[in-house]
Amino acid sequence: MPRYSKKKKEHIGLSPYALVFRGQQKVDKVRIRAIDITPVHIAERDINHARQLRNINKADRFCWIDVDGLHDVDLMGSISDEFNIPVNILSDVMNPSLRPKVQDFETGIYVTLKMLRVDSRNELVKSENLSLVLLDDTLISFQEQPGNVFDPIRERIRKHLNKIRTAGPDYLVFALLDVVIDNYIYVIGALGDKIETLEDQMTVDPNKDLLEDINNFKRQLNYLLKNIKPAREMILNLAKLDTDLVQDQNKIHYKELQDNINEATDLAESYREILYDQLTIYHTIVSTKLNDIMRILTVISVIFMPITFIVGVYGTNFESIPEIHWKYGYLTMWLIMAIVTLMLIWYFRRKKWF
Repeated sequence: MPRYSKKKKEHIGLSPYALVFRGQQKVDKVRIRAIDITPVHIAERDINHARQLRNINKADRFCWIDVDGLHDVDLMGSISDEFNIPVNILSDVMNPSLRPKVQDFETGIYVTLKMLRVDSRNELVKSENLSLVLLDDTLISFQEQPGNVFDPIRERIRKHLNKIRTAGPDYLVFALLDVVIDNYIYVIGALGDKIETLEDQMTVDPNKDLLEDINNFKRQLNYLLKNIKPAREMILNLAKLDTDLVQDQNKIHYKELQDNINEATDLAESYREILYDQLTIYHTIVSTKLNDIMRILTVISVIFMPITFIVGVYGTNFESIPEIHWKYGYLTMWLIMAIVTLMLIWYFRRKKWF
């Protein structure tokens, strides 16, 4: 699948209300986990069939439903029916290449953005789509495949009297988004550590491998910014959203998300500027070394020019060259060439040409 998403031809012209999976299937079977949350206890369970989603909520609790896998059309239809979610919202959920956005509808809020990670096999930045549907007493999260990104949140929920238990599903949305954005900063920092080591290598040995590393990191940061900048716009729109589903005491946390996403964006932009500076320094160092080589070669050529002239004169085939029959002619020629060479070297050193 291309890192920069492309629309497939068969998806052109589809209705926004069509439940069609528009991505790459990453799991064989969809996994659904539900956590019923109250101030005093929680209940975790696996959902094996959509019928188990019925009557999942009660007045004294809220529920977090985590769906791993987006390809099951029948399941998405059941979720739409059970929770009164518009079909066009779940159609967007089934489109992992969708640009980060926030959308409110009659019964809830829909949020989507990209989660980022570094692939340990090839050290490339990979993205996965995350969709959140916030309802009155339920939060449904949709991921393309199972992962451990939200394990810290689950552990916080399991702790007694944790704020997530009492603050409601809108605070849980903040907590999940905060983890995603913190992970942005972590991924950028991991790349940044490698970028900062390039400068030391550059002064020692600016070879072609170093140039390839610089260009590779540029591609990685461009890919990061391609996903982070729309997420920043989405976070801004989410913070401005006028809805009763976000409690007044929790709105301040959504403002905090803006600071975090701005930090991630600024950090990525800073490292990209560093890479451009490093690229300029690389070319400057290479150009300087080339100039040094050319200067040495030029000096050597200039030194040999008068010597070559002298040898050329006495290498002619005329018989009447007086110095040829002189006893000390050969030694004198070498002495003159040595004197010319030393004078030229002295002159070049005086001019600091080498």
